[in-house]
Amino acid sequence: MTIEAIRRKALQSLLPPPNVPLADWIESSVHIPASASALPGLMHLWPFQRGWCEALESPEIERVTILKGARIGYTQWLSATLAHFVANAPAPIIALQPTADDARDFSVELESLFEASPTLRGLLSDDADESGRSTMLARRFPGGSLKFLAAKSPRNLRRHTTRFLAMDETDGYEVSQEGDPIKLAEMRTMTFRDRKILAGSTPIFDFGPITRLYAESDRRIYECLCPECGGFSEIEWAQITWPEGQLDKAAWACPQCGCLIDERFKPQMVAQGRWRVTAPEVTGHAGFRINCLVSPHHNARWGKLAAEFLSAKRAPETLQVFTNTILGQAWKSEGEDLDEHELFARREPFHLDSLPPDVLWITAGVDCQDDRLEVVLAGHTDSDWLVLDHRVFWGPIDGESVWQDLDSLLKESWQHPNGGTIRIDACAVDSSDGGHLQHVMAYCKPRFGRRVVPIKGVPGFSRPVFQRSGTKGQHLWLVGVDAAKSALFARLARTQGIRFGEALQPIYFEQLTSERRVVRYVRGKPEARFERIKGKRAETLDATVYALAVRQIIGQREDLRAAELASAAAPRKAPTVVKSKWLGG
Repeated sequence: MTIEAIRRKALQSLLPPPNVPLADWIESSVHIPASASALPGLMHLWPFQRGWCEALESPEIERVTILKGARIGYTQWLSATLAHFVANAPAPIIALQPTADDARDFSVELESLFEASPTLRGLLSDDADESGRSTMLARRFPGGSLKFLAAKSPRNLRRHTTRFLAMDETDGYEVSQEGDPIKLAEMRTMTFRDRKILAGSTPIFDFGPITRLYAESDRRIYECLCPECGGFSEIEWAQITWPEGQLDKAAWACPQCGCLIDERFKPQMVAQGRWRVTAPEVTGHAGFRINCLVSPHHNARWGKLAAEFLSAKRAPETLQVFTNTILGQAWKSEGEDLDEHELFARREPFHLDSLPPDVLWITAGVDCQDDRLEVVLAGHTDSDWLVLDHRVFWGPIDGESVWQDLDSLLKESWQHPNGGTIRIDACAVDSSDGGHLQHVMAYCKPRFGRRVVPIKGVPGFSRPVFQRSGTKGQHLWLVGVDAAKSALFARLARTQGIRFGEALQPIYFEQLTSERRVVRYVRGKPEARFERIKGKRAETLDATVYALAVRQIIGQREDLRAAELASAAAPRKAPTVVKSKWLGG
């Protein structure tokens, strides 16, 4: 090679990257790895994703908000967008995820994308440089850095600045004592005049972050072209219809002409679609709302989504998942008081000695007071909850009698209408009151094998309903009381998925309706919470929540349980035990 050729190549290497539109660059440079897709290879954007690209690279737009359903390719698009900034616009970048585990997982996924793309391979170096060393969650590259942070640890945000802030699944962020993690993260961009702030999430509740951010934007909707009338309309779930029992014939009813449009026209309709701004008075903040009905994914066919809807609508919590993830809509929170008299009137003629045949398991929740134990027994079918009984065992909690009474109840058995015998399959005993912890632990520890577990209620709507404590060596289970009460209140308000037995007395319903769900503004930010109605007690509400939550500790399959309850085999006799003062087994 001549000196002139070497000089020419050296000068070419100093040229900035070509000014290629973001969408075109992604389709020419980004490869999807086999670990992330059933169809690996060069990435091809869907028409609605191009609108996101145009907004993000527009100099007039500072913020982009995407309120989305699942199955629309958002995660892959976000990864490709981050790759664009690394390769073509190097600067400090922060990718914010709800938790540290999410941040690590996303880091691994992004690294796989870089390795699968020849033009990107090697850009995120692990080599040490003058400013420090790359790690899994802090990658350095020429001209910038990419940090994967967790919103659950907002303290980590203090040490960073960023030009491009990419926030994923914002409705999973938890507000800490330091404030709203979204606002804390946005403060890290203040030193950049050309900053970009991206927020994307599946919505959860109607007061959640992504819903509020979208409401502050220019509120764009994706409209598809009707092949019959040529009009543009947003495809909504209310317009999807199908003949009774023929889900494979699900079609879209155009709201403008009323024609039924078959599924086979969907790719053409989506390809000819457009984003329409509904709040043009807002500038600098582009907001996009999109659901799964326009997704080209095979698993997003209208007939398949109809089948998912029919299954999901059996219970409010599964219907909420469908509403959030498929329709991309926030779940409406219930804020009205429940009527204890109306609930009392809904009692049905069943009880422990006359169970409905579809009851598969019985669980117990125990609320501990200084002078008594309050126990609620719940039956579980494949989808419904049945409150069977409420019992109160009187006596000092540091005595022996109340624990003997509880132990006797947990050893009882009842004849199942299908021919078998049913017992209490799991029991959750509340240890939240510090004065009761020692007694609860002493009772539960020798009974772990019978699924008698100590629990502690923890706040937070995004927490799991039931999980084991992560504290090493501690036999304690955590109940996400806000999440569990949300599921319970949704069933109560919709008169669906929960039934009451005739053994329940008025006091049970008085305490069950002792709280209401409200939204309060804390430091200018709406937060949901459950508040006690003045003058009411809540023992049966708490015990019901525990009884419903502990069902998750039972891992038995429904078909195997049904077969077991249909067997008339005699129940195994409980072993004789010698009771110590603390009932040690």
